[in-house]
Amino acid sequence: MTSSDTRLGLASLLAVLVFGGVSATLSGVPSVYPTGTTIFHPDKTWSGYTAFITPDSDGVILIDMNGRVVKQWLSLSGAAGGPARILPGGYVIAGTGNGLPHQEAPALVQLDWDGKEVWRFDRAEQIPNRDGAMVWSARQHHDWQRPGYAAGYFAPGVQPAITNTPTLVLTHSNVVNRQIGERRLEDDRLMEVSWDGKILWDWRASDHADEFGFSADARSVIRQNLGFNRARDSDDWLHINAAAYVGPNHWYDEGDARFAPDNVIISSREASFIAIVGRTGKVVWRMGPDYRESEALKKLGQIIGQHNPHIIPKGLNGAGDLLVFDNGGTSGYGFANPAAPDGRDSLRRGSSRVVEVNPVTFEKVWEYAVAGQESYRFYSHYVSGAQRLANGNTMITEGADGRIFEVTAGGEIVWEYVSPYFTPNGTSNRVYRAYRVPYDWIPQLQRPMERAVVPPNVRDFRVAPQ
Repeated sequence: MTSSDTRLGLASLLAVLVFGGVSATLSGVPSVYPTGTTIFHPDKTWSGYTAFITPDSDGVILIDMNGRVVKQWLSLSGAAGGPARILPGGYVIAGTGNGLPHQEAPALVQLDWDGKEVWRFDRAEQIPNRDGAMVWSARQHHDWQRPGYAAGYFAPGVQPAITNTPTLVLTHSNVVNRQIGERRLEDDRLMEVSWDGKILWDWRASDHADEFGFSADARSVIRQNLGFNRARDSDDWLHINAAAYVGPNHWYDEGDARFAPDNVIISSREASFIAIVGRTGKVVWRMGPDYRESEALKKLGQIIGQHNPHIIPKGLNGAGDLLVFDNGGTSGYGFANPAAPDGRDSLRRGSSRVVEVNPVTFEKVWEYAVAGQESYRFYSHYVSGAQRLANGNTMITEGADGRIFEVTAGGEIVWEYVSPYFTPNGTSNRVYRAYRVPYDWIPQLQRPMERAVVPPNVRDFRVAPQ
């Protein structure tokens, strides 16, 4: 780790925020810190534009390496649907629409550079709106993907289709399945939909509970529906927060059918497992929920509440490996202990890491973390993700505190950005997940001039008295 980690890692500690001259005091942690680009070494980064969706009404933001806003799509408001992604030619796709609870977007839309709607999906299921009227909704949440864009980010040779292409959509669907529990589930549903909205493939998690590796103790805890939410009238029992195509990879080329490119890799935050769903619907590969299952998993260490697991695309360093943001926090079923006597959320860790794993041997290939008693300095208990860049670096979204940064394979931070986009009460500048694309994907803009950003020594940094 570098000195930059300890100097500027305080963004991970913030719960008292000062924004636009308005202070929201929540506790006694540091409250004054810079936003925007705080570190930039142009000779060490893979430069491009970075896109992310804001937590309230500021829409989708596209910035250059110096943190300048080069484009903003205000109509894509609310981050319920998960990430915003940029396609070649300056197109953007994200969830949009307000008024639905449960981290859902009523519609997933694609806009061109000028904000004109090119495509929309909003007809997964009919549900009541706030007035009680039945309306069609995508019920899309957390993730979506396009074929040819398997992990959802740039890799050499990747050219995602702009029109007339299917889309993989992660949605909700409420069911009662008494093999799981007596109360209504807020179930996770995968759908692949055609350009004109027809459902081409449909998968529901509750149909596959026996395939997720739960112990008898875990199934007993799940059956109690301890996570039942009266306001939602459902139990968000798995909270699947990622869904990506496996994508072309050498494992499949070498004969391992589990890693077929059109299979789908999913992540359950609530249960701490990662799985690959085959096109027959069966789970064909799994990691977790119990990392005591093998010596290799024991050595890797328990992954807790993870986000954004995906297979690194061909053409990038580590291609074929699994890359995942291991959040920590609390998660898991059936690991009862004094801190969690009911066996729910009994896996606990107050720090995060980004891990690259061989998905066949479960060997740890690479890790970014802060070691020892300072491990709390890198911590996002929810949201977040990671992207392998074309120069071998990794861009990490430490989402809970709105921090996005790029690290080398050796762990040096060579670019860092802290989002200045807060909720109206100033309590959160969270970033669900950020993605970087090459400059030439946005032909509407001239390549920006880049200027290095060297942070001050925090030991000497002072706020002048007024």
